[in-house]
Amino acid sequence: MVAGVLLLAPATALPGSVKGKVTGAQRLLNPVWSEAKDASANRFTWREPSPTVKAEFRTLFAHAPKEVCIAAIGANNAPPSTGAIAFKITGGRTSPVTLVVPPGASIEFQNRDPFPHKPYLVGQGSFQAAEMKSGAVRQWKAPAPGKYELRDELAPSVRSWIVVDPKVAGIAYPGRDGSFTFGNLPEGEYTLRAYFNGEPSGKPLQVNVRATGNLDLREALVIADEPKEKGK
Repeated sequence: MVAGVLLLAPATALPGSVKGKVTGAQRLLNPVWSEAKDASANRFTWREPSPTVKAEFRTLFAHAPKEVCIAAIGANNAPPSTGAIAFKITGGRTSPVTLVVPPGASIEFQNRDPFPHKPYLVGQGSFQAAEMKSGAVRQWKAPAPGKYELRDELAPSVRSWIVVDPKVAGIAYPGRDGSFTFGNLPEGEYTLRAYFNGEPSGKPLQVNVRATGNLDLREALVIADEPKEKGK
């Protein structure tokens, strides 16, 4: 499974595609789950896993298809994007969890749950807490570059981030197998950068997109740094 790709700006040159894989998702953990593990938070009951469950499945880690946004950052500011980008609230979370867009991008928050939500952007008067009934939508236009955090007064598990970068030309989300595809990037030099919890994560990867060419990356995009050894 390969997750969808979003071209944020109209192409000004012949496009090309980029295909690759990510590695390191098992080292990422959303802060919502980190907070929930704290017994004093009274948020979740953690039980010992069954001994029949493989060790690799006993540790929580990020769900990359929603939580890891891969941005293609160009050398110049991207033209304004067209159309609204859906940001769905469903299952007590959002889809996606991290989104990277250029300034002026239109974002449509959609409540897909059968109960109300009351989302707001932390410290942003342009998107204050307001009840959204099931099926309701709210519009917001991305302002100046920066990081914006979405919370919900009715659901503490809703915690998401929108990163605004003027040079982002497109974004993609990895599939369950780590594969991702940029299908329509204009020709040029790009830095592929993973974002997690609204912050750059892992190591960037430089790519050269050629017109009408198909670029299959041999090197994986590392989306989480190796853990530091004790004493170093």
